[in-house]
Amino acid sequence: MKALILAGGKGTRLRPLTYAMAKQLVPVANKPILHYAMDGLYQGGIRDFGIIISPETGEAIKQSLQGWKKDDVRLTFILQDEPAGLAHAVKIAKPYLEDEDFIMYLGDNLINADLGSHIAEFKAKGFDASILLKQVPNPSSFGVAELDETGQVMRLVEKPKDPKSDLALVGVYLFTHRIFDAIDRIKPSWRGELEITDAIQRLIEDSSVVHSRVHTGWWLDTGKKDDLLAANTIVLGDYMNYEVAGEVDAASSLQGDVHVEAGAVVRNSRIQGPVMIGKGCLIENAVIGPYTSIGDGCALKECSVENSVILEGCHIEAVPGRIEESLLGKGCRIIKSPVSQESHKFLLADHSEIQVI
Repeated sequence: MKALILAGGKGTRLRPLTYAMAKQLVPVANKPILHYAMDGLYQGGIRDFGIIISPETGEAIKQSLQGWKKDDVRLTFILQDEPAGLAHAVKIAKPYLEDEDFIMYLGDNLINADLGSHIAEFKAKGFDASILLKQVPNPSSFGVAELDETGQVMRLVEKPKDPKSDLALVGVYLFTHRIFDAIDRIKPSWRGELEITDAIQRLIEDSSVVHSRVHTGWWLDTGKKDDLLAANTIVLGDYMNYEVAGEVDAASSLQGDVHVEAGAVVRNSRIQGPVMIGKGCLIENAVIGPYTSIGDGCALKECSVENSVILEGCHIEAVPGRIEESLLGKGCRIIKSPVSQESHKFLLADHSEIQVI
């Protein structure tokens, strides 16, 4: 089975950060979101990956995945000239996918699912399609599935005003080659895009077997700042272990699950885990955490930071009050200004500079 990973799009909901980087490469716990998807699929047995990329961020995606690539993996990059819908991405990938079954995964999603068992069930039972679903409190914000008592999908509705179900489509789909015929027989939606929900609905109307699996673990769409911070909190909480490879002086206090990479230096600071501190960082006279990821080569001095994601090369110094619930792009600088306030919240693109007042 092949995988089709969607890593295109423009990431408009994370601007201005995504003016400078692909949304799929924003790090959670200092690891690009896309790499979590690749790891999950690899653990599920996938070795042949097709990656949908956009003209704006395709080269960055390629470079990042070259750093991830394993010896037994094949990567094929497929250019989608414009964001014309998920079904359009499948359509242009047909020469790569050929007649093989495949799993489609949205590259900006994080999910702790056992994809291997999902794939095995699909193969064993001969479904024409299978979708992953998750109960959500706000189904009107998602594509929603209506099921019969056997789990067969009866109907899909995109963002219904009056949802008949609370089961939202997670960004994981399994298809046979029959999906291509279904896509050929749908028209663009009001958004001007070929919708994968319309293609799956066409399969249902053709009496194809469209199965579903309800996911009970966590699923995180990282398309907005608050969602990404929530993802960082959950991933740090679930996967972080205490490990110190860098230098921590006797005046510092590390509590809980704190990971300090090689080359990082912590001086006279209090770190409350879970916290990830990247390579070559300097943390001095600071209070960090909980739920904070600090990228490689950052310097944080005389400041307090919690529940934040700070990308590589940032410099924060002598900031009054507390920085919280913030997402800082690469190379940002936050420095002291004369008048202080109790807390600050930021969403900054790469190489921004702020004087805090």
